[in-house]
Amino acid sequence: MKLEMPSFQQAKLLVVGDVMLDRYWHGAASRVSPEAPVAVVRVENKEDRPGGAGNVALNIAALGSAATLVGLVGKDDTGEELASRLKAAGVYCEFLQSEDKPTITKLRVISQHQQLIRLDFEQKFDKKDVDGLVGKIAGLIDSAQVLVLSDYDKGALQDIEEIIALGRARNIPIVVDPKGSNFEKYRGATLITPNLIEFEEVVGHCANEDELLARGLKLLTDLDLQALLITRGEYGMTLIRPDSAELHFPARAQEVFDVTGAGDTVISVLAAALAAGENLADSTAIANLAGGLVVGKLGTAAISGPEMRRAILIEENSGRGVMSAKQLHFAVQDAKAHGEKIVFTNGCFDIIHAGHVGYLAEAKKLGDRLVVAINDDDSVTRLKGAGRPINPVDRRMAVLAGLEAVDWVVSFAEDTPEVLLEAIQPEILVKGGDYTIDQVVGGELVESYGGSVQALEFLDDCSTSAIMEKMKTVSD
Repeated sequence: MKLEMPSFQQAKLLVVGDVMLDRYWHGAASRVSPEAPVAVVRVENKEDRPGGAGNVALNIAALGSAATLVGLVGKDDTGEELASRLKAAGVYCEFLQSEDKPTITKLRVISQHQQLIRLDFEQKFDKKDVDGLVGKIAGLIDSAQVLVLSDYDKGALQDIEEIIALGRARNIPIVVDPKGSNFEKYRGATLITPNLIEFEEVVGHCANEDELLARGLKLLTDLDLQALLITRGEYGMTLIRPDSAELHFPARAQEVFDVTGAGDTVISVLAAALAAGENLADSTAIANLAGGLVVGKLGTAAISGPEMRRAILIEENSGRGVMSAKQLHFAVQDAKAHGEKIVFTNGCFDIIHAGHVGYLAEAKKLGDRLVVAINDDDSVTRLKGAGRPINPVDRRMAVLAGLEAVDWVVSFAEDTPEVLLEAIQPEILVKGGDYTIDQVVGGELVESYGGSVQALEFLDDCSTSAIMEKMKTVSD
């Protein structure tokens, strides 16, 4: 799976759900209160951020996409503060105001990057508070490419069945971040994104991967969903679709400071990528990267477009280059799980010349990932004779790894690469030079499991032996 930066600036999304204001009070906690065994925090600074569906919309806007947000707030200063912050970030807000309930607020007291306590100020909105919400959505949805429903069970989505029907009538993707154990209300959505705890509350405990997949597929059928994305914390994410093999995305976080709002980031990036024209698998992979970034930040936070672009570039350049046989095995398995075709070639590659470069570029065109396996120094000596190789194996591998066409370079000690071929089973085996297909070592093995063998020619007058002969003539 080759990731590219989506055209986020072309995406238009409508977000509907429970909005709230996240407040953070930061300060030092250097002593214990004489009144009770609790820390005394001397508040030094305060910070307000949009939370819930507001954070989803904020993340979408930070990517450069157009975000419209519909939700409920109280008729109070907090609601005005929330709207002001969202509008300043480029989010278009359409809020209904409750006459008798406050804007939902969550206050977190933090010291030395640790959350000491959270105080919630809220009353659940009731039916009269959402009067007119569906009509407001109907007036906005025609300009949206994706509908995002952010459910925190605070009352904004009491008419979610009607909202889903609006999206289905317009044939746009409906992405839902669910809450609670009643998933029946999400019937007909395109995708729901429960975490593992939420998923198991609905389907029961899953003892293994096979059980998780089976119950996920049943849930898709029961609820008329097109896909299910289960977020699994340190174990990454699993995407389940009815007519495709499941895809697992490993966790990307290097350091976890705070998981607050991570689910908001995942669903917002995934939805924005879909709206930008990416397929579901690629959108999920990009969202997985974003989730790994956001848990490295403190509190609810948005991932900007430049941050996302940098992460994608790093991702595409990581995992390439020189590998051990064991590392290569895992890399190939991951690539195959994402539908990528593996091309394999081998040789001594003692002196890299234009013939090699052109040949490897042509080999890469045959698939998605190119593996170059090279003989180690002892096996080159056995094959080519005394005085060879000219360049030791580490230098040969470094040069090959620097070529744009090459994804992975690995060495082998045997005279042939058949042990490697048996282990990774590439779809295509390529050999360059004057070989015919029936002369390619390992060809029968590759064909035995359904792979193919191809022979490509080097450029004319390009060979290591010819170069060495010319060097010898010049030196004489």
